[in-house]
Amino acid sequence: MADISEAAEKKLKSRIRKLKKCNKDDEEKEKFFNQLGLSLTISLPTKNPEKQEDFISLYTNPDGDIVHASYAYSEGEEFADADISEKDLKVIIESLKDFDLKLLE
Repeated sequence: MADISEAAEKKLKSRIRKLKKCNKDDEEKEKFFNQLGLSLTISLPTKNPEKQEDFISLYTNPDGDIVHASYAYSEGEEFADADISEKDLKVIIESLKDFDLKLLE
């Protein structure tokens, strides 16, 4: 187990160096981000978060187009998931349009 943890730490440091390089060099940034897809998990609030969990997962291609979206729900050990339709995905995207990522100060 320690080996994979060490490998993860090394890989994280390598990725941070790469991102720093991208921040300084537009050509490097374009090359890197043209290969990058995004996976985003949105945890939805529940009445009983200790026993229930539900979330939406979005996956994009390098252009930012959503290529897959799914919903998952669990109660204790029981788990179910479903693909999200394009119609429902439009509702989700609309609700997130003003969402902005930033560091907590």
